[in-house]
Amino acid sequence: MTGRTLVITNDFPPRPGGIQSFISGALGHLPPERLVVYSSTWQGAAQYDAALPYPVIREDTRTMLPTRAVLRRARSLMAEYACDRVLFGAAAPLGLLARGLRDRAAWQVAMTYGHEAGWATVPGGVPLLRRIGRDLDVVTYLSEDMGRRLRRAFGVRIAARMFHLPAGVDAYQFHPRHGADGERRRAQLGWDGPVIVCISRLVPRKGQDVLIRALPLVHRAIPGARLLIVGGGPDRSRLERQVVRAGLTGRVHLTGGVPAATLPQWYAAGDVFAMPCRTRLGGLDVEGLGIVYLEAAATGLAVVAGASGGSVEAVLPGETGLIVDGRNEAAVAGALITLLGDAPLRERMGRAGRSWVERCWSWPAVGRRLGALLRAEDPDSGQPLTGVAGREGPAPTPMS
Repeated sequence: MTGRTLVITNDFPPRPGGIQSFISGALGHLPPERLVVYSSTWQGAAQYDAALPYPVIREDTRTMLPTRAVLRRARSLMAEYACDRVLFGAAAPLGLLARGLRDRAAWQVAMTYGHEAGWATVPGGVPLLRRIGRDLDVVTYLSEDMGRRLRRAFGVRIAARMFHLPAGVDAYQFHPRHGADGERRRAQLGWDGPVIVCISRLVPRKGQDVLIRALPLVHRAIPGARLLIVGGGPDRSRLERQVVRAGLTGRVHLTGGVPAATLPQWYAAGDVFAMPCRTRLGGLDVEGLGIVYLEAAATGLAVVAGASGGSVEAVLPGETGLIVDGRNEAAVAGALITLLGDAPLRERMGRAGRSWVERCWSWPAVGRRLGALLRAEDPDSGQPLTGVAGREGPAPTPMS
């Protein structure tokens, strides 16, 4: 086979976020000559795209929707670049394009995250997911928790064609060797005491507000503790006001958005990583996995995670970190006090986390699984996969 895969996604760097990191990391371990990316745009996209080994075509919009115009452009790109496979970076909502691409695509795969599970909790969400799934050949899921939720939502028609595709971490980029860089970041802030670091988008689900509420409780046992919140997002103004009202100016620092290349330095600036995420809106807003826990572990940090969706699968409780109720600031504070007050425990968890990431969360392994799925192979058994019944397009053929 000589065809390529057209990747259709809104979630692609330099737009920040965990999904974007996941997609770019997975694509980085596929043959670049087999890839074409069709995505929305973001500030700095031209410079970012120029450094990639495969073509990226951008729509002049921040968010592509499954419109007729986007469908026409996708069909045109498939013809122009000789693509006969499609990978949707996220099933919802762009997976609705799958039916309109069936006559050109031999095989269509879609990834899912927490937001698809959220769709399953709202009126009309399940019919839409089943409409998306009816024209896909394979759907992937990040965590076993998400897999259970999504199998129910997508229904029996596609349940047997759903496969686990875990997140990956670049264990070379995220590494304890960045300790000196972390010290420099702390020195820039004028901080010399214990530091709790949280790296994530600033949205309510991630729990930065709970960390701020928990910090005065931490101070009772660890008076010099400070909180470093790294990342941008719509919740920033609210969090900054919360810091001022709590009298924590100087003890909490919000960096705003930072370049992805500097993230290892910011992780290394912390003694403990914490993101007490919690499920919100009756299950509509849920954590798909929480790749930041794995990046922190790769950097050698013990982590405190909130129990939400797949986040419990990104931590080995008692071995690489602690899992708490992310809505309970007393529980969050207790976990932080335990780790900040016990350096040998922190170091032991940090070493265990680093080892676990190296063994189980490598990008090459993720790339191999995704490559198999795009070749229409079961990534566990190597057996050929069958596609959607009644397919109008060409039958899938092996991808060399």
